[in-house]
Amino acid sequence: MNRTIPPSIKDAVEFNITLKPYEKFTLDNGIPVYVIKSDEQETLQLELVFPAGSWYESESLEATATNFLMKSGTSKHTAQEINESIDYHGAYLNRNAYHENATYTLHCLSKHTEVLLPVLQEVILDPIFPEEELNLYKQNQKQKLAVNLQKCDFVANRFIDKYLFGEFHPYGRVSSMMAYDALQTETLRGFYKKHYTYNNCRIFVAGHMPDNMVELLNKYFGSTPWNGDSRLTKLDLLIQPAEERKFRIFNDENGVQGAVRLARPFPNRYHPDFPKMLVLNTIMGGYFGSRLMSNIREDKGYTYGIYSQLYNFRQTSAINIQTEAGRDVCEATIEEVYKELLKLQNEPVPKEELDLVRNYMIGSVLGDLDGAFQLIQRWKNLILNDLDEHYFYNNIRTIKTITAEELQQLAKQYYSPGDFYELVVI
Repeated sequence: MNRTIPPSIKDAVEFNITLKPYEKFTLDNGIPVYVIKSDEQETLQLELVFPAGSWYESESLEATATNFLMKSGTSKHTAQEINESIDYHGAYLNRNAYHENATYTLHCLSKHTEVLLPVLQEVILDPIFPEEELNLYKQNQKQKLAVNLQKCDFVANRFIDKYLFGEFHPYGRVSSMMAYDALQTETLRGFYKKHYTYNNCRIFVAGHMPDNMVELLNKYFGSTPWNGDSRLTKLDLLIQPAEERKFRIFNDENGVQGAVRLARPFPNRYHPDFPKMLVLNTIMGGYFGSRLMSNIREDKGYTYGIYSQLYNFRQTSAINIQTEAGRDVCEATIEEVYKELLKLQNEPVPKEELDLVRNYMIGSVLGDLDGAFQLIQRWKNLILNDLDEHYFYNNIRTIKTITAEELQQLAKQYYSPGDFYELVVI
């Protein structure tokens, strides 16, 4: 080996990426369990997923409140006792409610799995929703909301979703003081019993698994049809976007900064243009070297950061360009965004820039596949959206092969300034 000659550089796009398959087994009561094993570290992640997001609400905020308060007391232990038990073993029990799904995720050392699974079982199967905990939750959330409503970026996020989807649609509905006041324990218990059931549950496990993991999961989650057999019907909710396109809101008359949002509807991930748009979106505003950052941050100095994102909602999607800029340059920022949109319509992306973006995106995918925890998240996103590895490989193929001409046609179809909602909140 001649060490005076440096090794050749290999671009990320040259790597042959493979998605490590998961293992699957089914508990005695029918709950599917998806597993990515790894013995690199003696840590474990166990996540229970339920179709219990805001999409299924009959009353505003009940999904989020139910998910949060399940951890706030059972018939055997108080919220403090539950938290102390988890903290004592150096573990974390996180809960989240999204638009479609709600989750409970346990992170722990593998050796503590047998001790912590009974705690998790109590939280999932035996929450009692104490009245005092609900009152405390309402008080805290209303205080947070009051503070956040003073922030222009928070207000802008609320309004742009309402314009895109409609104020009564789950994707556009927002929290309010009145909605928090209306929350009742019986409402939360009813939502819990309908959605947090054995037949609505899916379990995702990653990391170092104890030898008796299957037996433990069967013991605590697979032995009975807990909470009954609840069959959820697929809801088809009407999107009612705003008719007007331009909005200016003065949230703080003395504010020195404005939140800018430019957004338009876009098909969901099942549409053939979605993988292509991921590439175009990255070029536009999806990484630090993007068109928007180079122009509006680096050249004009209007903002510290400007980004474009593609919503990953199951039912529909949207393109959302967002930034915060000085009050006196918000309108100029919008004009520069439109210039960049039109530039992508009128000029093909140079080869050097496209190659850079390809390598950036493939490099990001490689990072996402590094380790069992990242792998199970990738698989979870596919499984929950009724997709398989073919979708993953199609995305990789699109990143590697899409042409400048295809991107230009895509920009002409989806980057017309007149199709965007335009919002400034000061």
